[in-house]
Amino acid sequence: MLTAPSSPTDELLLASRILGSGLRQSELSVPTIHCGGCVQRIERVLSDLPQVERARVNLSTKRVSVTWRGEGPPPLISTLNDAGFAAHIHDFAIEEKDGGLRQLVRALAVAGFASGNIMMLSVAVWSGADPASRDTFHWLSAAIALPSLAYCGRIFFRSAWQALRHGRTNMDVPISIGVLLAFGLSFYDTLHHGAHAYFDAAISLLFFLLVGRTLDHLMRERARTAVKGLARLAARGATVLLPDGSQRFLPVADVRPGMTVLLAPGDRVPVDAQVLAGCSELDVSLASGESLPQPVGAGHRLQAGALNLTGALTLRATAAAHESFLAEMTRMMEMAEAGRTAYRRIADRAARLYAPAVHLTALLTFGGWLLATGDLHQAVTVAIAVLIITCPCALGLAVPMVQVVAARHLFQNGIMVKDGGGLERLAEVDHVVFDKTGTLTKSAPRLAESEATAPDLLAIAAAMATCSRHPYSQAIVATARARDVPIATLGELHEYPGFGLEARIDGKTYRLGRTDWALPDASPRDGVVLSEGGSLLGRFCFEEELRADGPEAVAALAARGIRAEILSGDQEGTVRRLASLLGLAYRAGVSPADKVAYISSLARTGRKVLMVGDGLNDGPALATAHVSMAPAGATDVGRNAADIVFLNDSLHAVPEAIDTACKARDLIRQNLILAVGYNALAMPIAILGLVTPLIAAIAMSLSSIAVVGNALRLGKRRSEGAASKGDVLTAVRPAVGAAR
Repeated sequence: MLTAPSSPTDELLLASRILGSGLRQSELSVPTIHCGGCVQRIERVLSDLPQVERARVNLSTKRVSVTWRGEGPPPLISTLNDAGFAAHIHDFAIEEKDGGLRQLVRALAVAGFASGNIMMLSVAVWSGADPASRDTFHWLSAAIALPSLAYCGRIFFRSAWQALRHGRTNMDVPISIGVLLAFGLSFYDTLHHGAHAYFDAAISLLFFLLVGRTLDHLMRERARTAVKGLARLAARGATVLLPDGSQRFLPVADVRPGMTVLLAPGDRVPVDAQVLAGCSELDVSLASGESLPQPVGAGHRLQAGALNLTGALTLRATAAAHESFLAEMTRMMEMAEAGRTAYRRIADRAARLYAPAVHLTALLTFGGWLLATGDLHQAVTVAIAVLIITCPCALGLAVPMVQVVAARHLFQNGIMVKDGGGLERLAEVDHVVFDKTGTLTKSAPRLAESEATAPDLLAIAAAMATCSRHPYSQAIVATARARDVPIATLGELHEYPGFGLEARIDGKTYRLGRTDWALPDASPRDGVVLSEGGSLLGRFCFEEELRADGPEAVAALAARGIRAEILSGDQEGTVRRLASLLGLAYRAGVSPADKVAYISSLARTGRKVLMVGDGLNDGPALATAHVSMAPAGATDVGRNAADIVFLNDSLHAVPEAIDTACKARDLIRQNLILAVGYNALAMPIAILGLVTPLIAAIAMSLSSIAVVGNALRLGKRRSEGAASKGDVLTAVRPAVGAAR
């Protein structure tokens, strides 16, 4: 029986993975990461530990991957705690969805309500209220502002305090100082019957900051479930046959090579294994991408994660869980996820220098005015105006606002964007790699025209197939229903896993299934046959259906100077036929690891690769690519690993998404210029004392509104985008027709 680790150090050692050459790797969750500054701080403090070879932070998933050397683990968790970042060992089984988004939305609602009410009270003051009424409105504003400041501002205050506590700074420090000083000065003026109070400036500032942070958090939250979805495919345990003939259910971590494992229909293969006895059909799309079930029997080797569909199997484990195919898939995706953190958001990079620059400017302004005038109140007021007018609201909104508008525009065209960073990377794409099954083609097979599709034969086959879940059976039934062929209900029907269906109709024995089973003297062939008493009645052939606008979409990519090719785990002949139809280069029979290696080799040559895939086996490749897309019919892992998901059957979603991403990139650059230009103009004016904190808050709000308005221009281009899409299709269709 497994025993619990006696200490956090032992727990960290057990949870680490051996890399070889004395190296180990540990995965930590750090929920408090929220900006590029946090990433740099964490990587620096961990890299300073003597045993640590490398530390990599993933901002989207809020995870840290640490490679270290030695007999015992370095003090990773205590080091992060001392640096102000609460951390724990990463565990898919217990990890829950980050609750930070709910906290942000609640704070945003409170700040919006409070700022609106304080603004209404301020209007009366601005309109020239008498001193008594003015004081009353100021006190009412203070009563609204104080609890709102405590509730909404704690998000920034907590982060700022943790940073200052540990001798560092971040963007939340000047924000917190500016808000607290504005409230404090306003409260002081209210106590002393001052003519001005700036409660509206403090709360409005929080509102706009929370808008930007909520939008950014919303986009990041969608990128956190890819590896977790793949890990859920792992079996929790296995039924092991012991030497004395008894059975025992063991956790999958306790299954060792050489053990005999019993696998029931509906279970996933727990570890890499070899079939000792039994016959069944397995969904092996995790390994090959092939959507159709594969028959297996004694001697076949199985990979962890494959789904047993029909018959019971007896297996011999050939690898431990941490060495299995599924574990390797998960590791590849984790490494790819960590590698993507090298791409830093433009706003994160710009904001890195913001905090120290604003602190120094505000401090110098305060000192200069105090020396020049000797008026402490005036010096504090001007310093507050500098802090408020240079608040990074516009900078914080510059990127996420465009991404949200672009995401909404794409959704209206049947395309869902999960990660704003993926939209940024999509604009850089110069090479597209397509998977075949379920991506260029629809995942479900279609019954092709043949002699077996005659109504009488189709009726018999459909009557037999209606009780089977095999994709070929479902295709036969779908065709019969589409043609209004009557489907009878059979009382005597048997399904033989891995072979087919057998039924007795009017005293005759019919078989529907594999050629070498339905026809005893025949050799194995592709497709399905219908036989009666061992005689061939007809053969059913199946084909994959190309997605709508496939050739046109490929031609549209070529018109944009983007190279495309097919990378598939399917057989050579199938891939070659589709590639010739689309005029694409191709690679067939490619394993998941080979896909990752090929995409990585393209990246090393400077290519920015878009991977478009749908299968379980595409997960690591989707995560490794510069950016990735998947159709809505993809597996859960495929959809989670992809940055973008398209909901319709048309492949034109690919060039459409690229076009929108390029427009979004242009708008982001314009927004950043607006935000930086605003600060460059506003800061000297505030330093000269020409604006009050209230005017500073209004100017800050106007800069944010300008950024939002510029972002909304992307939505106005929808009709233009639709027209250009039609123009492109019109232009490429003649060329596609000629190629055919």
